[in-house]
Amino acid sequence: MAFITAENLKHRFLKRDEEGQVVGEIPALDGVDLEVEPGQFIAVLGHNGSGKSTFAKHLNVLLSPAEGTLIVDGKNVEDEEEIWNIRQAAGMIFQNPDNQIVAGVVEEDVAFGPENLGVPTDEIISRVDESLETVGMTDYRHHSPNKLSGGQKQRVAVAGVVAMRPKCIIMDEPTAMLDPSGRREVLKTAHCLNREEGVTVILITHYMEEAADADYIFVLDRGKVVMRGAPRDIFFRVDELKHYGLDVPQITRLAWELKQEGCPLPDGILNRKQLLEALRGQADGGEHTADAGDRKKYSRDSREIERTFAGGQQKKEKLRLEGVSYVYGAGTAYERQALKDINLTVYDGDFIGIIGHTGSGKSTMIQLFNGLLRTKEGHIYFEGRDISDPGFSMRALRGKVGLVFQYPEYQLFETTVVRDVAFGPKNQGLDEAAAMEKARAALRQVQLEESCWEMSPFELSGGQKRRAAIAGVIAMEPDVLILDEPTAGLDPEGRDELFALIRGLHDRLHMTVLTVSHSMEDMADYAERIVVMDRGGIMLDGAPAEVFTHIRELEEASLAVPQVTYLLAELRESGYPVDVSATTLEEAKKEIRKIC
Repeated sequence: MAFITAENLKHRFLKRDEEGQVVGEIPALDGVDLEVEPGQFIAVLGHNGSGKSTFAKHLNVLLSPAEGTLIVDGKNVEDEEEIWNIRQAAGMIFQNPDNQIVAGVVEEDVAFGPENLGVPTDEIISRVDESLETVGMTDYRHHSPNKLSGGQKQRVAVAGVVAMRPKCIIMDEPTAMLDPSGRREVLKTAHCLNREEGVTVILITHYMEEAADADYIFVLDRGKVVMRGAPRDIFFRVDELKHYGLDVPQITRLAWELKQEGCPLPDGILNRKQLLEALRGQADGGEHTADAGDRKKYSRDSREIERTFAGGQQKKEKLRLEGVSYVYGAGTAYERQALKDINLTVYDGDFIGIIGHTGSGKSTMIQLFNGLLRTKEGHIYFEGRDISDPGFSMRALRGKVGLVFQYPEYQLFETTVVRDVAFGPKNQGLDEAAAMEKARAALRQVQLEESCWEMSPFELSGGQKRRAAIAGVIAMEPDVLILDEPTAGLDPEGRDELFALIRGLHDRLHMTVLTVSHSMEDMADYAERIVVMDRGGIMLDGAPAEVFTHIRELEEASLAVPQVTYLLAELRESGYPVDVSATTLEEAKKEIRKIC
């Protein structure tokens, strides 16, 4: 008997005007038909707005069908007497952990679910210990969740659901805010529960590498299931996935493109191991073996790195942190040092990627740049002026240094999207008509559908909210654009479009860009310079090709390197003469052609 059965499942959201009157309907699910067997590990893919999260909320009875039938664990979700039993059987992990953290202490939050299920006290304690250890949060068990970073909160949310021992875990983008190490831990936890305890897992994700390890994949588009099959079958259909705004794992795309260019590789390659074996099978190893001397070491302070324009002119300093430290909750039981003696210079026109493990201080540092946080240790300069000087205008600084938060809903508040985006230009002194024109232009730049402009920001999907939040900053035409995890929650097509937009702003307007990300592949593709943070300090600072040669050091800091860089390093260790500093797909193709 199937654990989940959906037949012609439909759901519609009501569209309301500014007065709250219903003016139409927005279809979210439009005839979903699927079955999930007990103990399966299922990945659900789809572009933003395809209906993934809406479907997940039906499984946990947070939403009810408008039409059709949905059976979970043998129970109809429309049977009100079974709702509690269904929610016990199917635990939900939300995209934003703030939506499910309820307690003031981490261990109490993890215990909340088991307590409500009537689990004995000794068993609750044991479950809390195991769950926190599983997600790597044991050291934070006595902390307040409000003092944690976004990624750390997500780990707590995962632990809370794991502690309830459900038959099925529904995970809605659970790793979107996690560093590579945290992502591996959460997915390892899910797979262990699936293999060892038979827990059914429904994973909604935009990381194709995560979906590649599933038993089966469903692809949604406009509320319908448009593709279904094993990962090997799904990811073989590269062009079809692209049509639906999706992608394939980076290694799969590399193998597919190499084959298109004549390299004799098999179909359906999903991971590095498979590609490595295929390449070894049809290429002769060289005599050159990589050694430690082949890898240059780069660990320079940003002030020692030459910053010049193409014509050789020295770049101008835009922002600078000098000896900056920051402590949360100073003098309290929750005191925590987030930054320690940071020295960092950002030059006019830089495109900087900031990476670091969860809690390394990334979000804290970028909030110092536009004065949202104030430090008592060290100095912060904007265009050569100390922002703590008397008479320095913080309002003017925030107009010049725009910040897009990690969770876009934190900065959306107006009745409609277009009014929200116009709020900043109005505060800059523009009249209603001019501000609205700026807002509409910004919304076009982020490619948010015009049908969303008059909607409430809170009716948007996670990815759509992010675009709206970015539009609100772009509309103010800042000199510096700072983005905290800008692609979290975006589908692959949306991610590429957003980075292309950011890159375009950088190139056309000579805008200085700083972006925090946990995607090593995105940073390799788009950033010109990468700053690596570790435990509140700067560990590395340099070009992607320089930084990503430090594989061991980055892994020790709970980070990673792009998948193609790992592949080339493994080939080099096998004796093939490839350059391990290649970080992008195009660079990797060039190297592999040498041996293919």
